[in-house]
Amino acid sequence: MTHILQRHCHSKLPVVSGGEGIFLFDDQGKRYLDGCGGAAVSCLGHSHPQVLGAIQKQLSTIPYAHTGFFTSPAAEELADRLADKAPGPLNHVYLVSGGSEAVEAALKMARQYFLEIGQPSRTRFIARRQSYHGNTLGALGVGGNMWRKEPFAPLMQNGELIAPCYAYRDKQADETDFDYGQRVANELEERLLAVGPETVVAFVAEPVVGATAGALVAEKGYFKRIREICDKYGILLILDEVMCGCGRTGTYYAYEQEGIVPDLVTMAKGLAAGYQPIGAVMIHDKIYDAIFHGTGYFQHGHTFMAHPLACAAACATLDALESGVLKDVTEKGGYLVKQLTARLGDHPFVGDIRGRGLFLGLEFVEDKASKTPFSPSRPLHQQIKATAMDNGLMCYPMGGTIDGKQGHHILLAPPFIIDDNEMDELVNRLAITLDKVFV
Repeated sequence: MTHILQRHCHSKLPVVSGGEGIFLFDDQGKRYLDGCGGAAVSCLGHSHPQVLGAIQKQLSTIPYAHTGFFTSPAAEELADRLADKAPGPLNHVYLVSGGSEAVEAALKMARQYFLEIGQPSRTRFIARRQSYHGNTLGALGVGGNMWRKEPFAPLMQNGELIAPCYAYRDKQADETDFDYGQRVANELEERLLAVGPETVVAFVAEPVVGATAGALVAEKGYFKRIREICDKYGILLILDEVMCGCGRTGTYYAYEQEGIVPDLVTMAKGLAAGYQPIGAVMIHDKIYDAIFHGTGYFQHGHTFMAHPLACAAACATLDALESGVLKDVTEKGGYLVKQLTARLGDHPFVGDIRGRGLFLGLEFVEDKASKTPFSPSRPLHQQIKATAMDNGLMCYPMGGTIDGKQGHHILLAPPFIIDDNEMDELVNRLAITLDKVFV
């Protein structure tokens, strides 16, 4: 009997006892290959000595000081490094303790920006169906994960929603990839004109959609068109890189591969590789300047923001990534896709293998030709997760891939330190898992 309110009250979870590299161990001695980084968090694997050393060093210096009274060398260093790495004038950083906090802060910051420049009528946000931006009420309200939103809908201010860029499902037979991407991007302009662009604060999107839709990568040119529309109507572009950022897609910031500069970027998960809880908002100069020359005070805050231990862990994570770990993510991702395609590309129930870098999704279908999903009444994603755990493999499952009710997928987001033999082992364990599930 546990006194913890678990994610599910009927869960019987193994007890973790340790970890090394890409593996975790339970208290019975069983070894689990971490094929998803928990939730795309553990980018450096487990028990990384340099990160552990940095935390211990910071702990012996000062573990905590409230940001209403002090800044810290660790926080200042992290902010400097994140700003230096960000393409474009995202030169300011707001440090929090996780992804939902980062998104919540970005939404409030965007609203305050328009108050500072004298446009108080802007109160709406637009996002995409099958998006997820966090579990706090503001972040949940703006996103498009309908089953998570439903119980709390009366408490939230819901955002406007447009179509995701989901070519596997929605591209028409007579469309090129580019034309499809432009068509769904143009839905933003249509929605702006429908609600009144002068009422809209920002468009919010994940550069690569994570948990809700399974590593959806936008078509080339999609985000450039989105940026054009935002600029035309004077709304902000908020990119949520909580799951897909910090090197997960092959560049430190996922937006680098889209050829655009957003106004705000949220990040978390891999920022300190799971060794400490931390998140951040990257802030465009124009937003910082509006606050600086206006009220001078961002009306927001958290007790544990810019926590010195977390910032030290994040700086050590950056050290590890810059030592050569990050440069191999794209190549390793290509190898993993190749192996997955060779082993599972012809599987009758694997409809799509997609993603970027070491951020990959597999969507499952009952009929491959028609792309018909399995019945929502079958908890297929849960069956895959449970069977994979029995086989010593962690993968990140989700149902409702298509519309919040239909569709199933899993995410693969292994640590960046994974090698070819370990990727082969991951694919083999997954193939065995699917054979057992679909027997």
